Amino acid sequence: MNQSLKILVVDDSMITVKKLEKLLVDIGHEVIHRSKTGLEAITHYKEFLPDLVTMDITMPDMDGIEATKKILALDPDALIIMVTSHGQENMVMDAIDAGAKGYVLKPIRLEKLTDTIDKVLIRYRK
Repeated sequence: MNQSLKILVVDDSMITVKKLEKLLVDIGHEVIHRSKTGLEAITHYKEFLPDLVTMDITMPDMDGIEATKKILALDPDALIIMVTSHGQENMVMDAIDAGAKGYVLKPIRLEKLTDTIDKVLIRYRK
């Protein structure tokens, strides 16, 4: 898909944020804001209304699963992709149950990120 999206990147690791931002820009998207915590993600979602959110699971103050639930309560059509580490499969299933539309594993690979975004857009974009 060659559709440019406005994306909110949510992760408490600056290294992950920088890597994710570079990959997203490389595939033609715009990172409109970054959030370090689940609470920030909710505030920034309301403020910036992104087309897509990449959401870390493990963060201070509120995890990505709870933040996903709260964003979806505000906007049932929100597109959220979880970004997670190996060994967090149970948490990924909890996130999908909470309404996340997909996930990518760290370390993030360009092909997997592109494929996941494309699948989410095809399946859920209205």
